Amino acid sequence: MGRCAILDGVRTAAAPRIHPAWWVAGVTFLALVGAAAFRAVPGVLIDPLRDEFGWSVSTISAAVAVNMALYGLTAPFAAALMERFGIRRVVMCALLVVAVGSGLTVFMTASWQLVLLWGVLVGLGTGSMALSLVATVTNRWFVARRGLVSGILTAGGAAGQLVFLPLVAWIDSEHGWRAASLGTTAAALAVLPLVAWLLRDRPRDLGVVPYGGTAADDVEPVRVGAARSALQGLALAARARPFWLLAGGFFICGMSTNGLVQPHFIPAAHDHGMPVTTAASLLAVVGIFDIAGTIFSGWLTDRVDPRLLLLAYYGLRGFSLFLLPPLFGPEPGLSMVVFIVFYGLDWVATVPPTLALCREHFGDRAPVVFGWVFASHQLGSAAAAFGGGVIRDVTGSYDLAWFAAGALCMAAAVMSISIRRNPPPPVPVAPTDAQEAAAAQAHG
Repeated sequence: MGRCAILDGVRTAAAPRIHPAWWVAGVTFLALVGAAAFRAVPGVLIDPLRDEFGWSVSTISAAVAVNMALYGLTAPFAAALMERFGIRRVVMCALLVVAVGSGLTVFMTASWQLVLLWGVLVGLGTGSMALSLVATVTNRWFVARRGLVSGILTAGGAAGQLVFLPLVAWIDSEHGWRAASLGTTAAALAVLPLVAWLLRDRPRDLGVVPYGGTAADDVEPVRVGAARSALQGLALAARARPFWLLAGGFFICGMSTNGLVQPHFIPAAHDHGMPVTTAASLLAVVGIFDIAGTIFSGWLTDRVDPRLLLLAYYGLRGFSLFLLPPLFGPEPGLSMVVFIVFYGLDWVATVPPTLALCREHFGDRAPVVFGWVFASHQLGSAAAAFGGGVIRDVTGSYDLAWFAAGALCMAAAVMSISIRRNPPPPVPVAPTDAQEAAAAQAHG
């Protein structure tokens, strides 16, 4: 058979210098960044939309809340759709929906159109490429380095929402918010050819086995309806206490990042006299350090108890939010820079250990179950996105929102350490010659 062999029904050739799993991870990273580009827009455009249309912060925040809620609620069904129709088809359709939703916003004249386009369409599209995509790719293509890969992919999606902020703010200041929206449409469309070319559904499609695994790790796809599979995953998870603790912690995680800081940090800084472009640049720094923090968290997840990592991440995040309100001013001081660096390192560092605990407790169902956990994350984001706007309109300040989020992060730390470990069965140890001889003698 030359240099090729048949292994459990999978034809494997001589191992390439770079395993195809890394190419799949690379294009997944780009897809997540491209989809996240539009999610960078809300925080920058709250003030321009208020100026042009006269909409309140609460009205604009309602559209952001719909986006975030659908972004999360779509995730478990997207994971099931990927099982049914394949990763590549789902991701390509999702990118097109994001492009259409963001592009049509330039024609809107009423707030309900903002909710429909910015909230519904973009929420559905980006939700189809949310962290359920990360879970699906890591589960299918990797056995070794899962924590590291999940950290890298998560960083791509989260950083993409932040690193575009200075560019979006500059385009808005120079050419208006419509040009910024069209730019994000172009970013989503630019990824489409790469997805069509490089993204594959399973290792067997390329005649290889998962990275660090065997053919037995490339399990058969689930051929049931997407909705049925997603709801079955929820029914299974709802009977387990760890699911509720993980979902509760992730609800608070979403409140304290995507829901509060991402859309409301720039308006809050602007309230204290800081230029929008400066505040946007600070959030971009969050995105840069998020990449390092999440990758490092993935590396740690392969080596440290995930519960201890979540305890540290949530606890330190809560403490930092208590310190934030006095740091705002016309110019970012050293203390604000320190806060930004820390918040970047901690932004979505919670994802790799949360995903690891899902795999530990739910096995092959982990992608769909994690989709529901992530849905909780986005419901928390939606609650904070809308609640932050209401607090600003009612009290004239965001201070109460920062303090409430800090207290909830402390509660998330307690919930995380309360999860019981579910260690895998011990690996059998080969008996020594003396033990074999004793056993043979015992059995006569």
